[in-house]
Amino acid sequence: MVQLAIILRLLAFPLLWFSVIQCVFAVLSILLFQDGVARYFFASAAILIAISALLLLRTKPLSGRDIRPQDGLVFAVFTWILVGFAAAIPIHWITNVSFTDATFEAISALTTTGATILVGLDEMQPSFLLYRQFLQWAGGLGVVIFVVAVLPMLNVGGMRLLMAETPGPIKNDKIAPRAKSTSRYLWLVYVAITLLCAGAYWAAGMSLFDAIAHSFTTVSTGGFSTHDASMGYFDSALILWIANVFMILGAISFALHYRVHKQRRWREYLQDEETRVFLAILLTMSCLMSVILLLNKQYQDFFTTLTQATFHIISFMTSTGYGATDVGSWPAYTALLLVFVSYLGGCAGSTAGGNKVIRDIISFKLIRKQIRLLIHPRAVYTIRYQQTTVSESVVAAVMAFMFIAAVTTLVFTILLVATGLDFWSAFTAVSACINVLGPGFGEVSSNFIVVSDTGIWLLNLAMILGRLEYFTLLALLVPAFWRG
Repeated sequence: MVQLAIILRLLAFPLLWFSVIQCVFAVLSILLFQDGVARYFFASAAILIAISALLLLRTKPLSGRDIRPQDGLVFAVFTWILVGFAAAIPIHWITNVSFTDATFEAISALTTTGATILVGLDEMQPSFLLYRQFLQWAGGLGVVIFVVAVLPMLNVGGMRLLMAETPGPIKNDKIAPRAKSTSRYLWLVYVAITLLCAGAYWAAGMSLFDAIAHSFTTVSTGGFSTHDASMGYFDSALILWIANVFMILGAISFALHYRVHKQRRWREYLQDEETRVFLAILLTMSCLMSVILLLNKQYQDFFTTLTQATFHIISFMTSTGYGATDVGSWPAYTALLLVFVSYLGGCAGSTAGGNKVIRDIISFKLIRKQIRLLIHPRAVYTIRYQQTTVSESVVAAVMAFMFIAAVTTLVFTILLVATGLDFWSAFTAVSACINVLGPGFGEVSSNFIVVSDTGIWLLNLAMILGRLEYFTLLALLVPAFWRG
């Protein structure tokens, strides 16, 4: 049975964390930016503190109780839903959009999707813009992982929460024996890469504000910008190549980053099969896109062509979703190529979305195995990953994931078409949300304002499904889950 009292008590802590965040941005609004929105952050924080206090007062301390697998799943799902509503409150008040649209903006930020319903970013209050960027950074490595890192009381059963939160089919790649230590190491790596990114952007010519704001959404592979023109605002090839480097770093397993740092062995990146294949796909697809743009004479010189092609392939495959030009002016079939690489995704254990390259590898090897069996029916073939045999349970889980991803895309696309969108716009909107990517094509190429309220709530669900990789959320729909 799910222990609802324990889950309710645990849910108080993400809300408390967000109340602190909103208080910090209220102080920044007063002392640094003086942009007049502090009262909205303070009022929202007060609401969250009141709800948290009520939950803590009405539930008993945890005092050493184990968090069972069911509890971890329920906590992970409801944390994302609850913090989505919590983060939306100041967005609703400051921008005067409906709460439906504010919730979409907040969930898009926290899941690092990057889809937006806002326009006129260049004129908005800087404290609000930085808050919006920070939400993506906070959601990048995972709200649940952060909670495990900062709350010692979650030592007991904390690894259950990490398993519910961490993307990828193989979830036992620990870098420390305890959940709290693991999550803290991951966050140290995350912060270090973010600081390097901000410094690089600043040195390349961004203002300090933009450098910090965009480092949040580059390393988290979120894609929000403080400008309507996204990265195109800066009109700098150097900034685009810096973004390429840090989008790639954000899309590689943070556990691998930690091991490389600890062992000082840079070749570990190429010795890791998933990372090696990920980089090879990026290189191949970037070359292919460059050739397409060159043949169509999209740009006047080779370097600009290579820069734009590589930047957008990396942006889409890592699910960042930054833009630097109007890709709608590119040949129509390039949009399909960009959507395709968004499904391939980044590496497991990273901030990137999509299917994850490890699943792509296992799927390819399974297809190859079946073809070989047709040729040699009596032969015995095994699927190996990192020189280790992949268990049948993992292979089955990967195939189930791929099937669910395809069916979910189809179902949500049909539902969105029913709300009034054309098929291409609906399909790319769903792809953008399922893969936590952000930008779509067609009617949703610039933003998601055209989507109806019903469609927005469908896309909210799609983003959470994509962020939690389907099974965590779908498990809650099975009656047996609640019985035992």
